[in-house]
Amino acid sequence: MSLEVALTEVDAIADRTFASWKVPGLSYGIVLDGGLRHARGLGTLRVGETAAPDADSVFRIASMTKSFTAATLLLLRDEGRLRLDDPLAAHLPELERIVGPTADSPSITIRHLMTMTAGFPTDDPWGDRQQGLDLEAFADLLAGGLSFAWAPGTRFEYSNLGYGILGRVITRVAGREYREAVRERLLEPLGMTSTGYLESEVPPERLAKGYLWRDNAFLEEPMDPYGALASMGGVFTTVRDLTRWVGGFTDAFPPRDDPNGTHPLSRASRREMQQPMVPLVPGVSFSSTDADPELDGGGYGFGLFIVDHLRWGRIVSHGGGYPGFGSNMRWHAPSGLGVVVLANGRYANAGLLAADLIHALLRADAAPSRRVRANDATTAARERVEALLRRWDDRAAADLFAMNVELDEPIERRRAAVERLAQVHGRLEADPSETPVSQSPFHLEWWLRGERGRVKVEIQLTPELPPRVQTFTVRSVPEPPKALADAAEQIVGAVAAADGGAPAWPDEVRLGPKVDQAKLARALRAAEARFGPIRLGKVVAGDGERTATFRVACARGSLDLALERDPGDGVLTSVALVPSTLEPPAYG
Repeated sequence: MSLEVALTEVDAIADRTFASWKVPGLSYGIVLDGGLRHARGLGTLRVGETAAPDADSVFRIASMTKSFTAATLLLLRDEGRLRLDDPLAAHLPELERIVGPTADSPSITIRHLMTMTAGFPTDDPWGDRQQGLDLEAFADLLAGGLSFAWAPGTRFEYSNLGYGILGRVITRVAGREYREAVRERLLEPLGMTSTGYLESEVPPERLAKGYLWRDNAFLEEPMDPYGALASMGGVFTTVRDLTRWVGGFTDAFPPRDDPNGTHPLSRASRREMQQPMVPLVPGVSFSSTDADPELDGGGYGFGLFIVDHLRWGRIVSHGGGYPGFGSNMRWHAPSGLGVVVLANGRYANAGLLAADLIHALLRADAAPSRRVRANDATTAARERVEALLRRWDDRAAADLFAMNVELDEPIERRRAAVERLAQVHGRLEADPSETPVSQSPFHLEWWLRGERGRVKVEIQLTPELPPRVQTFTVRSVPEPPKALADAAEQIVGAVAAADGGAPAWPDEVRLGPKVDQAKLARALRAAEARFGPIRLGKVVAGDGERTATFRVACARGSLDLALERDPGDGVLTSVALVPSTLEPPAYG
């Protein structure tokens, strides 16, 4: 689907979402390869007026500010002005008396604050009300001591206070007030001329006022002034300026040799910000269509949340919630796609809308992919492996394989397995309908097609120079018997024909007595609801007689349909429809 068509769906999603909110105005933009490809506004900037939001309307973005604070600290680190593992007291001696909750607690470091592992308890919504705190009052607050939920360095817990302290570190190390240090080091070099920390700098006609819906009416929220905790949530900005900010992060991938460009922060440091430093959610696995295919896990980097989505790969984001405002930015570095959402309603759920928008774009393949590719050595090894599969040669194998290959599986057995491939499949050649997949530049999986069935090959190279093949696996997938192929077609056809209703089991597909039909019916309903529409793909596993697993192409994700048949009476003795992860890993 083209980007233009996908944007029609994006606008429809935004319309539906905005209609369900009690929010005066919404501005959103779609970023692609660092440029603003689409922007739109709904509602009004100020209740009682007809001023519609657009890409140049100025909103307060609350905690999205934290990424600017983190980037400024990395600039100071790269200049040699500080180290991330410096104790706070090295730069703020007045905080030397702040000690952890236990005698064995380590000193709090800059890194602890940047990754929210200093041990402070979560301070939403209290922290939001400290935005305009006077600098002297903040000094008094810190001098009075702080509470701890955890020993420093042991656990993530969201902390506005920690980022407030980081603003104080920037002021001390840069020798400039925090907001001026950010302006000089980031905003001006990036041309973010509509971004700043003072309401007075914003042209009144472009400023979004913040509101609360209460008693069936919008109440204007007071705008806190610049203060001691501006470093956690004080930025005013626009969709257009945030396009430059998001584009700087997507441009950091993939690592490459070209010049660094005009961004003040190096590509390496921008990538560093987007790496999970501390975990947030443990990994999730699932084995049934009854499970949610959109589960994910991730971590917190430097002023950014990182999510490893089971289908899309890595998505980086940060939101902002504040009295009067809700905002979110997120991007998918492998495709260069990004989304910015700004709203002027108290804690508007901009993150949910931003997620819906970027998922819609990713489902539509609305941008070119920048996935991991095999390097030249791996590509050359593939050619040599394919030559071995056509005609085995012990000397060529010894030259290609690392020393562990013979130890892991004797060469005689490997030779015999390869020779059997010709008997089962006939002549093998590359299957152009399957995209090769790499987990890293030194890894490759690809498919070969034969006269009868297909073969999947996987190789992994060693870290030697020159690298050699340390993993060599070959999976033979014979053509399934017609009875299994027909059954798969009929089952998938029944799910596809349901079109939102409960799929009816095809009468011509007979089930054995041990198949739990009620459980199978639930799986079919779940597949139709969560993945549909679907269509039958190619066989990806099987023995050519009793078993076959088929890939099922879906509108949302992918499924594997695994069947087992009794050749004697022809009934299916096992039917499993389970989610599969097709997406190859991506940079980021």
